[in-house]
Amino acid sequence: MPNSRILTDTFNRFFESEKSGAILLVIATIISVGLTNSVFGSAYLTLWQSEFLGLTLEHWINDGLMAIFFLMIGLELERELYVGELSILRNALLPIFAAIGGTMLPALIHYSFNAELPTQAGIGIPMATDIAFALGALALLGSRIPPALKVFVVAFAVIDDLIAIIMIAIFYTDNVALQYLAGSLMVFVTLLCLNRFFRVASITVYLLGGALMWLLMLKSGVHATAAGVMLAFAIPFWSSSEQTPSPSHKVENFLHKPVAFIVLPLFALANTGIFFGANWLLDLTSPNSMGVIIGLVVGKPLGVALLSALAVMLGICTLPVDVRWRHLIGSGMLGGIGFTISIFITNLAFGEQADLVNASKIAVFTASLMAGFIGFVWLRWFGKPLDKTD
Repeated sequence: MPNSRILTDTFNRFFESEKSGAILLVIATIISVGLTNSVFGSAYLTLWQSEFLGLTLEHWINDGLMAIFFLMIGLELERELYVGELSILRNALLPIFAAIGGTMLPALIHYSFNAELPTQAGIGIPMATDIAFALGALALLGSRIPPALKVFVVAFAVIDDLIAIIMIAIFYTDNVALQYLAGSLMVFVTLLCLNRFFRVASITVYLLGGALMWLLMLKSGVHATAAGVMLAFAIPFWSSSEQTPSPSHKVENFLHKPVAFIVLPLFALANTGIFFGANWLLDLTSPNSMGVIIGLVVGKPLGVALLSALAVMLGICTLPVDVRWRHLIGSGMLGGIGFTISIFITNLAFGEQADLVNASKIAVFTASLMAGFIGFVWLRWFGKPLDKTD
C-alpha cells in the first residue's frame, strides 16, 4: 500500500454510503428491538412471516434483497482485484492474511466452546465483519486516523465477507437439487462467455441472467445469495480511465444507496426482533453465546494481528508506511462488529430453533456493541495519523 493516499471518488462514495447506512441500521435495530419487546411484539414478529408468492417476507428479504447486498460486495471485491488494494499482490497479501486470521481464530474459539454440542453449527457466526458498522465507526473518527487504514479495513472486511459467503455455500446447505444447481452454473458460464468472448456490455442482459441464476440457485437448495456474488464477477469491468464507465462501475454506484437505505435497514427490521426475556443475561453464559462473544471481541482482533504479524515477519508483505500496528489492532477490534452477516448466519445455523436463534442474536448484539466501543476508543486514543517524527 502506498505511502500517501488520495482516496478515489468511487471509494469515497462507497464510504459515505456505508457511513449513512450504519446510522440507518442503528435506527432500524432500535425500532425492531423496541417493538419486539412491546405489547405489539407478537404482531410485529408475525408480520415478517406473512407469505407473498410462496415465500415469507423474511424469506424474501434474506434470500432476495440480501442477494443484492452480496452482489454489491462482489462488485466491490471485483473493483479491488482490478484497480484497488488487491490488484497488486504484495498490497493484497496483508488484508488477505488479516481476513484469514480474523475468520479462522473466532471460528476455532467458538468450536472450542461448542465441539460435539448441537450448537457447533454456529461456528460461522463470529467469523463475519459488518462493513457498514466498521466504516461508520471509522467515519466518526474522521481525520484522527490515516486514510490508508480506511482502505485496509474495506479490503480485509470484503475478503472476510467473501470467506463467510463460501462458508454459507458449503456448510449451510442441505439437500442440494443438482439439476437446479447445474442450471444456475450454466447461466453463470453463459454470462461469463457473453462478457469475455462476445464483449456484451448491456447491463439488462446480465441482470436478467442474474435473476434466472438466483431463481435456479434458490430452487437448488444452495443459499440464493451466492448468485449475487457470482453475478458480480460476470458483469464486465474495465478501468474507469477507459472511455465510459464499465457496467460493473455503473451497477456498483447505483447500488450504494438502495443497499444502504433500503436493503440493510429492511434486513435489520426483519431479523433483529430480539426478545430480552427474564434469563437473557444467563443465556450469555451458554457455550454458544460465549463462543460468539469471545470469538468476535477477542478472537477477531487477535486473529487479524497475529496472522498479519506472521506474514510481515516472514517478509511476505509489509505494513503501509502511514499505518502502525496500533492502527491495525484497532481495525481488528472494529472487525469484531459482526452484526449483519453474523445474524444472517445465525438464521441459517439454527433455523427453526427460535430460542437458540434469539439467544445467538443477543450474543451477536452484545459482542458487536463491545467490539465497536472498544475499537472506537482504542483508535480515538492511539489511532492518530503519523507525523514526520513518528
